[in-house]
Amino acid sequence: MNPFDLTGRLAVVTGARRGIGRGMARALAAAGADIIGVSANLEESGSAVEKEVMAAGRSFEAIRVDFAEPAAVRDLSEDLARRQRSVDILVNNAGTIRRAPIDRHTDEDWELVLQVNLTAQFVLTRALGAAMAARGHGKIIFMASLLSFQGGITVPGYTAAKHGIAGLTKALANEWAPRGVNVNAIAPGYIATDNTQALRDDPTRATAILDRIPAGRWGSTADIAGAVVFLASDAAAYVHGTILPVDGGWLGR
Repeated sequence: MNPFDLTGRLAVVTGARRGIGRGMARALAAAGADIIGVSANLEESGSAVEKEVMAAGRSFEAIRVDFAEPAAVRDLSEDLARRQRSVDILVNNAGTIRRAPIDRHTDEDWELVLQVNLTAQFVLTRALGAAMAARGHGKIIFMASLLSFQGGITVPGYTAAKHGIAGLTKALANEWAPRGVNVNAIAPGYIATDNTQALRDDPTRATAILDRIPAGRWGSTADIAGAVVFLASDAAAYVHGTILPVDGGWLGR
């Protein structure tokens, strides 16, 4: 048997409309999983990610939810947890970022980033993870960051949230590993997406970043595909509480 085969499994991917989330949905579908894509601006039908998933021969359902709205996140959690078809894989990828020096980083920006990147992830995972634990199997994958390990510059809210994700990954793994649920995280390096556009447009920062990456290039969304399929599969059955960097060697520099 192929331990990486996800045929028959159902994966929820948040932030699936573009960037890393879209790439992960595509990779999971190619491995055999059906996909529920969740995003604040996801088209009800005809989205690029839907077309890619269906081209792989898998089913796709679009759900539009703004993770900045706590009530909407609770409703989503309850809906998915009580469905007849159980969720086998949860990929917590939805996120946002606000950049400003600390003395100009507003309360509103702080609260938004913590809500979207940490609190909403906890609420959704609490509901679906509990259902997985009751069944005795499931895979939960958070999106951490290099800023789960480092401090960053002008992104205090994002850094705090991503440190929180690293801790939450370990805390949930401690509780749910004995009940058959694998909880892990991926820490992408500098990936060429909308979130890093400001950095790539800044000649000084872009050069400094590239000079530190041993691989000598920015990452692409395709570079995350192997990691998410691995952590979602039976091949990772004995992997718990791990934060897996996919960073071109950045952290080892």
